Amino acid sequence: MREDLLRYLGLKDVLRAGWVRAGVDSPESVAAHSWGMAVLALKLCPPELDLLRVLELCLVHDLPEVVVGDLTPHDDVSTKAEDERQAMQDLAPEWLPLLDEYTAQATAEARFVKSLDKLDMGLQAMKYERAQGMKLTEFLDSAQNALGEPFQGLLDDRGE
Repeated sequence: MREDLLRYLGLKDVLRAGWVRAGVDSPESVAAHSWGMAVLALKLCPPELDLLRVLELCLVHDLPEVVVGDLTPHDDVSTKAEDERQAMQDLAPEWLPLLDEYTAQATAEARFVKSLDKLDMGLQAMKYERAQGMKLTEFLDSAQNALGEPFQGLLDDRGE
């Protein structure tokens, strides 16, 4: 059990590859991203969704990256879904249904979490732009293009 827990916590050491590639100083870890999504979920989850399920999806959707790493659209992602599923099977088979739900976007909760994933990235890009004086248009545009209402307006003030 202890070794499993230590492996899960390894997500704290996996840096978000997109931020590394963009040259961000002290980029966040994948675990920090998952925490950010969970906080956004607590604040923004619509009452008709199951908040516990949303939080579960936020917390485990990137856990396989402990094994496969944080892949971005700039990487070969041709086997990403299969690799991540196998990694989750090895790491925490009891959470495999959560990963499958998220990957398939099979529920309203999974689709909401996917939006949170993009919103967290967009807000983090805004933070890095403000703190480090850099332009992260690629990330902001990606988030804007993926988000619909009511989230889209949260990234509109990037010039302020």
